[in-house]
Amino acid sequence: MESDKNVLHRGHRERLKNRFLREGLDGFDDHQVLELLLFQAIPRLDTNPIAHKLITRFGSLSGVFEADPKDLEAIEGIGTNAAAFIAMVPQLTRRYFLDRITHTRNPLNNTDAASEYLVPLMAGRSEEVFYALCLDSQLRVVYPALISEGTVKDALVHPRHVVEAALRHKASSVILAHNHPGGSVRPSSHDHRLTRHLVQALGSINIHVADHIIVAGEQIYSFSREGTLPAFEAVR
Repeated sequence: MESDKNVLHRGHRERLKNRFLREGLDGFDDHQVLELLLFQAIPRLDTNPIAHKLITRFGSLSGVFEADPKDLEAIEGIGTNAAAFIAMVPQLTRRYFLDRITHTRNPLNNTDAASEYLVPLMAGRSEEVFYALCLDSQLRVVYPALISEGTVKDALVHPRHVVEAALRHKASSVILAHNHPGGSVRPSSHDHRLTRHLVQALGSINIHVADHIIVAGEQIYSFSREGTLPAFEAVR
């Protein structure tokens, strides 16, 4: 016979699930969001105390989702499957928004349109990434080329790699983009120097750099909008 505790626990799961189906997540506390999510990865344990431990350990709901899976596994009650499931959430969210935006095929003909594409592309990333968005003649994305993951340095973002990506995908123009995961959205001196090098490298093969956009969370810095995007200078 099933114990009273198991019956109560099963009833709690059903109530929380039905509440979500009726109301969505807006009225849920952070630990309840995690608790509901963990129902899918932990079929039998009471996920309420596990959710509280996760929030306490990582400080916030976003902190839990961005944690290293190995650190997640250190929490009692979280195994490999649950850790992988949690770590997949921000990546799945990013893929969803990017897929939705990509399939609309809207031109990235202004900073707002480019930001709408890039903010989801960078969402949930704890490492620096550098993209070259390869655009067609109507400024629609042909391919978002990931050039670098890690720290954006000259050795990792070499003009040759950007040029090769632009040529491979037959880009008419390019929007450069990278993120500042934990810092200011303002460009560094290195960002300005790298932008100049890339404008020159791409301009030499008649590929226009439409913008360089830095993303920090929901904030963006547009070199074009701020008037800091260098012009191509043809060598005489």
